[in-house]
Amino acid sequence: MDVYPPIGVVVIDRRGLVIGWTPGAERLLGHTSAEARGRSVAELLDAPALAGGESVRGGAVSGHGELHPDHGVRHKDGRRLSVAVTRCPLAPGADGTGGGSGTVLLIGPPSGPEAERLRQSLSGWVLQDSPLALTVYDTDLRSVWHSAAMQRLSGMPDEAGRGRGLTEVLAGPDAVEWEERMRLAMATGEEQVGELKGTVLTGLGSRVFSVSATPLRDAEGRTLGVCALVGDVTERRRARERLSLLNDASLHIGSTLDMAQTARELTEVSVPRFTDVARVDLLELILRGEEPAPGPLAGPAQLRRIAELTLSEGVTTAQQTAGEADVYLAHSPAALCLATGRSALYRTNEAPPIRSYIDQTPERQAKVRRLGTHSWILVPVKARGTTLGVVWFTRTRETPESFEADDLSLAEDLVARAAVCLDNARRFTRERAAALTLQRSLLPQRMPEQSAVEAAFRYLPAEQSSGVGGDWFDVIALSGARVALVVGDVVGHGMYAAAAMGRLRAAVQTLADVDLAPDELLTRLDDLVLRLSAESGADAEPAWAQAAGDIGATCLYAVYDPVSRRCSMALAGHPPPAVLGSDGSAEFLDVPVGPPLGLGGLPFESVDVALPEGSLLALYTDGLIHSGHRDLGEGLEALREALAMPMDSLDSLCDHVVRELLPAGPADDAALLLVRPRTLDERRVAVWDVEADASAVARIRSDAVRALDQWGLEEAAFVTELLVSELVTNAIRYGDPPIQLRLINDRVLICEVSDSSSTAPHLRRARVFDEGGRGLLLVAQLTERWGTRQTAAGKTIWCEQSLSAGDGPFPPVEGTVAVADARAAAVDLGAADAHPAP
Repeated sequence: MDVYPPIGVVVIDRRGLVIGWTPGAERLLGHTSAEARGRSVAELLDAPALAGGESVRGGAVSGHGELHPDHGVRHKDGRRLSVAVTRCPLAPGADGTGGGSGTVLLIGPPSGPEAERLRQSLSGWVLQDSPLALTVYDTDLRSVWHSAAMQRLSGMPDEAGRGRGLTEVLAGPDAVEWEERMRLAMATGEEQVGELKGTVLTGLGSRVFSVSATPLRDAEGRTLGVCALVGDVTERRRARERLSLLNDASLHIGSTLDMAQTARELTEVSVPRFTDVARVDLLELILRGEEPAPGPLAGPAQLRRIAELTLSEGVTTAQQTAGEADVYLAHSPAALCLATGRSALYRTNEAPPIRSYIDQTPERQAKVRRLGTHSWILVPVKARGTTLGVVWFTRTRETPESFEADDLSLAEDLVARAAVCLDNARRFTRERAAALTLQRSLLPQRMPEQSAVEAAFRYLPAEQSSGVGGDWFDVIALSGARVALVVGDVVGHGMYAAAAMGRLRAAVQTLADVDLAPDELLTRLDDLVLRLSAESGADAEPAWAQAAGDIGATCLYAVYDPVSRRCSMALAGHPPPAVLGSDGSAEFLDVPVGPPLGLGGLPFESVDVALPEGSLLALYTDGLIHSGHRDLGEGLEALREALAMPMDSLDSLCDHVVRELLPAGPADDAALLLVRPRTLDERRVAVWDVEADASAVARIRSDAVRALDQWGLEEAAFVTELLVSELVTNAIRYGDPPIQLRLINDRVLICEVSDSSSTAPHLRRARVFDEGGRGLLLVAQLTERWGTRQTAAGKTIWCEQSLSAGDGPFPPVEGTVAVADARAAAVDLGAADAHPAP
């Protein structure tokens, strides 16, 4: 049985909810701890004033708290009790909730000796047994008393602490600020609540405290000093900061699939919240695209620095040394870290390996002295069983506290989050490099020389986050000095888009050799895309097969003829070309836009336009005009304005257009093809109408030789005679009138014979006793290339001879012996009408 009446201690949080209930409170008020916890003290005891932050009416304030000697509460059984209640505020966070201050209620007998014993018990509890650290300062802010908890917290006994100010116990700018706040509390009578961070001068290091400074006044209201209730929340704050740091690392690191950017993000998260210097070194072989061996790496290590961030004098600076390579010897910290696969903590003044590493070069010694580096943490970068490199964390004079053993786990967690992102970026970079290699191998590396046009191009792969696309372009030489211009875009990104692009480009080149009209070529290409989609197995189970199954593309195909200066073109879901006139104005051609390739069953339409002399034709893919901040119309207008800028060359204009439209790089693949059409001089073209009579062959042959003489091509006369004889004779025998012969003096000598028959000849091997069948074989042997194309009026058979000395099937004819040998060879081949010129 208790000698004294029970004294109950009740702890409530800032919301008035019970968070502490002692056995004394249970004996006095009837409620068990389980019944009371979590309930409102005002409702539980039917005493609203106990839960509020305002003073209890009729109470008196003293250095021991706020005492109300006679207060009514309700017992569990419903009885009303008269008790004495003393309220003592807790420092912020001391109630365990981490936010705001709570209150301790001491409840006991209302008056008489029991109440006095209650006050004495309260005084003894607050001064000696309370877990709250308490210091009382006089009006000069000199300490006059420390509780036992404060003595333990500061590491300073009460006698040594008396007479000291806050700044004599705690170093840091917060200590000076809190002295001013305590003066403010005494001046205004208002409690000052907040946090205080500083270094305890007794050697306990840097700590974080929650502080509540309350003015002390006597019954007459005179200020006697200030009482500071302090709670050490260092570990709780560190835990919150570490969780916040790891959360930010998860959100910030890995925003792109670029290894250097990912490494920079790791340094930005780490500095200055965890370290003063962060550096990421990756293995050189990884940056070359090679695959490292699994597990730890023994022996010397060749690493390349890809990111470094330094805090110096309060300013973070990205080091310009990023990108440097270094070889770390087997006993160096980095090599040991890679070899063991474990993190390591070093002090600058320790023995090897860190001291030996610093002393290796004067530059390292100077850097350590300049920054005041005192502790280091090295963490291996490991992901999926592969070691990628090392991350260095160092603290300098900016952070006096050295790394401790528990900092290793935080460093490892940071690097572990970054390691997965770095490995993802490494794998993506390797696959993207393979796709880019494939893509570049499928695209033209330079433009072939063309008499019909002057051309320049730019191709920009998509940013790394988007992957490689399927844009392509081409300039294809056609018969008759004409040229085909192609720009296309395969839907999607990645290796399959690049492969599909290569197949479509090859198909366009093949179809272009057949000399199809633009609309007919796109129709054939559309059929091909449908077949490729069917063959790719779009319904297959693997995801990669499904991704490769549906092939879609857009395409622009145009054919320009330098003789007529006309351009025929058709579109398959592609943006229209732009024409820049000689006056500098740019306009988009009104070309009917057909459906994208791969839909099937819908027609395409060709248009024929005249390109005036001095004009410029711009072909492009949608990656050039589309971006996240503008729509299609704005992109077309930006292209129009960029093309109108006068430039010295097509290459300069290409660069200008790319800079203006894609200043931050393309989000999608972008291709630009600029073409300046040329006109073939009429004096370099000769045309004859041929009568459908065998006797006309000799006259046409003579006319052709005279034309060659005028062009200064006498050396090509003999071969040209043979070709004209064969082609004209075949047209008279097997074709339909009208018949026409055309010679074009271009980079090659072009011979064309047209007739109104649509039947095309075929090359075949004649038997020994066949009377015919050798004519086309003769043409094929005497020319660089030959072919046939269908026209609206029939067909045209054409062939090309080289004009370079020694390039043709026969050497330049000099003398009767050479002429005789060449003629004999022609006779052996069986020319249809191979006799010498008259």
